[in-house]
Amino acid sequence: MNNPLVVITGVGEATGRALVDRFTRVGHPVAMLARDEARLRSYEQEFPAAKAYPCDIGDLQALQAVISRIQAEMGPVGILVHNAVAHSFETFLEADPESLERNFRVNTTALLYLARAVAPGMIATGEGAIICTGNTASHRGVPTYALFAPTKAAQRIFCEALARDLGPKGIHVGYVTVDAAIDVAWLGADEDRPDWLVPPADWPHSREEFFAKPGAIAEEVYHLTQQDRTTWTFDLVIRPFAEKW
Repeated sequence: MNNPLVVITGVGEATGRALVDRFTRVGHPVAMLARDEARLRSYEQEFPAAKAYPCDIGDLQALQAVISRIQAEMGPVGILVHNAVAHSFETFLEADPESLERNFRVNTTALLYLARAVAPGMIATGEGAIICTGNTASHRGVPTYALFAPTKAAQRIFCEALARDLGPKGIHVGYVTVDAAIDVAWLGADEDRPDWLVPPADWPHSREEFFAKPGAIAEEVYHLTQQDRTTWTFDLVIRPFAEKW
């Protein structure tokens, strides 16, 4: 398929917008999903090949309706990028248990619904890509990620199941772990941020080099969708060059 339709969830000011920019720049039509309708409408003006589909993907019935509408209005989906995320950063004693259910719906169950909606068309053509953006919470549990990490780990394992199922059918499934803070304007000044979003005092490089650039993340996602099928990547971990790991 030449320049197939791309569906991107979680289109916010950082990675989401960068993904829309990257795919539309090379001629892909893009369906943008996010809760903030005003933001999506502004991106429609900025990226004429992109179309807004406001949706809370944690509302699974609404998500199904939106995906059906996208396919009716824009055609078959050739690339799905699941970038939406729901998170909570408290210990298991501090957090509202309902947060676990919400996080799971957005991070994992929504991906199941999306994959079920788009995969049959990809299987019919023998090509396509499903890429999910994740983070190190998908690889390890820490106390303040108690209600978040389990949902990202499940997301990654679900993607692996998809990759093993869909790969032989011509569909590339990849998981991108971003081991980094992503700098976005709405986080404000350093003094207002949690510690993990502030460069440590002993960081040996410029402040800008502490953060992963949204455009660079989008470039890696795009690259996965262009790989030769004899050298597909499933598990891609990216981080700033001086990150301790």
